[in-house]
Amino acid sequence: MRVVPQPVTQTPPRGAVLGLGMIGRHHARLLQSTPRATFAGAVDPGGDRFAAVRDPGLVFASARALLAAGRPDFAIVAVPTEDHVAVVEELTAKAIHVLVEKPLAATADEARRIMDAVQRTGVVAAVGHVERYNPALLELRRRVQAGQLGQVFLIATERIGPFPDRVRDVGAVKDLGTHDLDLVRWLGGAPVERVAAQTQHRMGRAHEDLVLATGALDNGVSFNCIVDWLSPTKVRRTRVLGERGMLVADTLTADLTFFANGDVASEWAATQSLRGVSEGDMTRYALPRREPLLVELEAFLDHLAGHDGAGTVSLDEGLETVAYAEAVLASAATGETVTLRAPVAEPAS
Repeated sequence: MRVVPQPVTQTPPRGAVLGLGMIGRHHARLLQSTPRATFAGAVDPGGDRFAAVRDPGLVFASARALLAAGRPDFAIVAVPTEDHVAVVEELTAKAIHVLVEKPLAATADEARRIMDAVQRTGVVAAVGHVERYNPALLELRRRVQAGQLGQVFLIATERIGPFPDRVRDVGAVKDLGTHDLDLVRWLGGAPVERVAAQTQHRMGRAHEDLVLATGALDNGVSFNCIVDWLSPTKVRRTRVLGERGMLVADTLTADLTFFANGDVASEWAATQSLRGVSEGDMTRYALPRREPLLVELEAFLDHLAGHDGAGTVSLDEGLETVAYAEAVLASAATGETVTLRAPVAEPAS
């Protein structure tokens, strides 16, 4: 039976962070500084190695120790992906609302277990796909939906850089590629219909460190994603190509640039027929910039308060992204294009 989530009425709500790694430490920083929540503590068996928590007395070695000190209203789950299921099940059993860092789980089956735990207990839950809150991508999506590009042809992403030593449990597809697979679906406005992929293993790890994925959404938009941990420079770029030009977002700098199709006419019909579009004006937009992780936290707090349209990423969407990642890996393993079944977001019974 599905339990309808009830809004949190305590003001401000008490929030905790589980995991003080590369992303968890930033969650802890924001929870301690926002006036919209009270910091209830952080959990990490390895302690606070980044000195993210101001009060050492609020660092706990286990979720049990945190709960013994006082149950928080919500928790941000930033532990390794392979531990998501166990942690979420422990928290939801205590009626604690959860924001789970992406990817939602290591496998689609584990994602469904998380969905079951949430539905069984009636807590509020969301997935932390932080790229959706990047100002450049928010503005890109707004402009695409407003019709600036006309018909969209292609969504292409590039997410490359050196290997982050923090990653132990997953490869480039599930750690980095899930950002882009989620963005492709979010920006394109339709689920992935099919995907073909190649991966490489160059660092001697069990998991892949390079992936090339191409495919199509079920509305006909093509996509292409390049992800690797082998490049000596860091690039985070998303471009959307349409009939009227191209929008390019650099999510490292939060810059958004529009490259318009030119309207330069040619009296020589033979050459005009070969040129396709011509190069037009380029515009870099001035954007208000707020930290994406803070915007994500505020959206989740709005969700806790019962606001409709809070802008959080649902567990259904998180499951879809995990299923897309599994399809990428399956295609790379078999050399065949994978067609995704719909719906992928069917909870386990």
